[in-house]
Amino acid sequence: MSKEVTEYPVVWLQAAACTGCSISLLNTASPTIKNILIDELIPGKHVSLRVHTTIMGGSGEQVIELLEKTAQEKGKYILVVEGAVPTAEDAVYGAVGEKDGKPVSMLEWVKTLGENALAVLSVGTCAAYGGLPAGDPNPTGCKSVMEVFKEYGINTPVINIPGCPPHPDWFVGVVAQIVIYGIPGPEAFDDFGRPLLFFGDLVHENCQRRAYFDEGKFAKKQGDPQCLYEVGCRGPIAYADCPTRMWNNGKNWCVGSGAPCHGCTQPEFPDFVSSFFEKITDDDLPNIGEE
Repeated sequence: MSKEVTEYPVVWLQAAACTGCSISLLNTASPTIKNILIDELIPGKHVSLRVHTTIMGGSGEQVIELLEKTAQEKGKYILVVEGAVPTAEDAVYGAVGEKDGKPVSMLEWVKTLGENALAVLSVGTCAAYGGLPAGDPNPTGCKSVMEVFKEYGINTPVINIPGCPPHPDWFVGVVAQIVIYGIPGPEAFDDFGRPLLFFGDLVHENCQRRAYFDEGKFAKKQGDPQCLYEVGCRGPIAYADCPTRMWNNGKNWCVGSGAPCHGCTQPEFPDFVSSFFEKITDDDLPNIGEE
């Protein structure tokens, strides 16, 4: 007797982005991308990636038809958005496919698929907060998914998984949590819609170079072994578990390789954390270490 498997359809919509978030996910180590796409992520539950234009075999009209069909399955699928959403000049700066001979804007797809989804995962800082495409002067009018939903009165739950790119564990962990327990309540997120499970602590709190900061021993250039605060590290104002989780299957992370944290998980990235290699002002620092 074969057991019944619950399918969770997923549509991955790529908007104004560099595809780096997809590449990061494809490099997930445990589980591997094969485990996620083919196996049961949780016993009896399988994630079915219906649309991802970078890795799927289909193209053209058949993909558009699948998007339209999925949008009719209200509350039964998860929408993943990678990249910011262009909105300027009737959203002409980004389109996915055509309808009646006219391009369908990324904005329209985000609205159509978003309002009927079970939940929306904004993967990467561009989708979560606007990121690089929305940087000043932002000629394409790029906005985050949350901004678009607020503007058009869409109430579908949005989970922000920022990072440029995000760690694959952050995405896989959120999907697993949804599959096992359902959509988390508001207590599971910070004020910027990030899961506290991964974004609950400052990078600075768990940095292996924290002792150097406390002792006032600062690097003079990138690659020096001391604290990188003086050469632009944004760890004191950035929230993520990079120091403990690390990247590339636990091999290393930005500061471990001698480069300062750029604060890429923050809503202010990139405009208000630039220039990347200049010291942030002491006024920007939280009262680290104070009770």
